[in-house]
Amino acid sequence: MTHDLSLQQRLEAMLIVADEPMSVVNLATAVNAPVPQVRAGLQAIRADYDGESDGPRRGFELREVGGGWRIYVREELDRVVADFVGSQAPSRLSQAALETLAVIAYKQPVTRSQVAQIRAVNVDSVVRTLLGRGLITEMHADPETGAMHYGITDLLLQKLGINGLDELPPISPLLDDGANGFDGIDIT
Repeated sequence: MTHDLSLQQRLEAMLIVADEPMSVVNLATAVNAPVPQVRAGLQAIRADYDGESDGPRRGFELREVGGGWRIYVREELDRVVADFVGSQAPSRLSQAALETLAVIAYKQPVTRSQVAQIRAVNVDSVVRTLLGRGLITEMHADPETGAMHYGITDLLLQKLGINGLDELPPISPLLDDGANGFDGIDIT
């Protein structure tokens, strides 16, 4: 029963599942509330997370980034999270994850939709997996569209045993880079 839940609870639920910053208008639509109430609710949540009320300062925060809102780990806890993720039993990446990682490495900064266009498949879950493993990071949001741009992390460079992207092998000059979509590819 939605009417039994507070606006802040509904906003938190949307923010927890969001994989990209959500605009105030999108949040208002998702929780069926007026934009001014949603703005006030977001400010109250942020103040609560920052310990401005009676509660403690949380290990996560609500940030407004690129025209949208999203929950992030506090910067001072990045090392703790990175250590935890790095200590987890390594598991192999799927072929889809490897392909997505390669596109991001060679094209960064690149948006999820650009990666999807190059790979010609939906990459949402793969990007979430790579973010969760700390192999890619959110670099910045596009000021016009709000789309997040992704790049690789130092952890990936470490796992690859290289110091920088300039040490990646060159892409074959015979391969199309996918920038023009599939219309420019001759398969005959």
